[in-house]
Amino acid sequence: MTGAVPSASGCIFCDGATAADPARAELVVARGRLAYVVLNLYPYNNGHLMVAPHRHIASLAAASSDELSEMMTLTRDAEIALTEAYQPQGINIGINIGRPAGAGIVDHVHIHLVPRWTGDTSFISVFGDTRVLPEELRDTVKRLRPIFERLGS
Repeated sequence: MTGAVPSASGCIFCDGATAADPARAELVVARGRLAYVVLNLYPYNNGHLMVAPHRHIASLAAASSDELSEMMTLTRDAEIALTEAYQPQGINIGINIGRPAGAGIVDHVHIHLVPRWTGDTSFISVFGDTRVLPEELRDTVKRLRPIFERLGS
C-alpha cells in the first residue's frame, strides 16, 4: 500500500484490527477471529481489498497455522465477494514481503486482492501516479459488507 497514512499506533493494520481509528474501521468489510478484510485506502481499482491478521507480524513464517487458515478463508471469501459485486474478468492476489518486494507496509503482512478488467486504468497508477476510481470507498463498503456477512453465516 503505497502512500500509507501514518497511524496513532504506527501500524494501519493494527489500528484497523482494533478499530482504534474510526476512519479506518469504517473500511473493514469483514472480521474474523484472527484476521480481517479491509478496503485499501489508496486502491488500484474499485474493490481493492486487503486481508490482514489481527496480530502484528511481518511474514507468513511468523503466522500460526490458524492465522494462515483464516487469512486464506477470508481471501477466498473476498474473491467470491468481489466476483459477485463487480464481475471482474480477473483478480490479482498477492503478498509483498519486504520493501524490495513492493511492500508499502513492511511490518504487518497482508494479502492484496485487486479486481481486474481488460483495458482497466490501473496502468495510470504506474505511469501517471494517478488513481481513476468511479466509486467512493463508502459505496464500496456498502456493496461488499452484506456479501461478506452472508458468506460468514
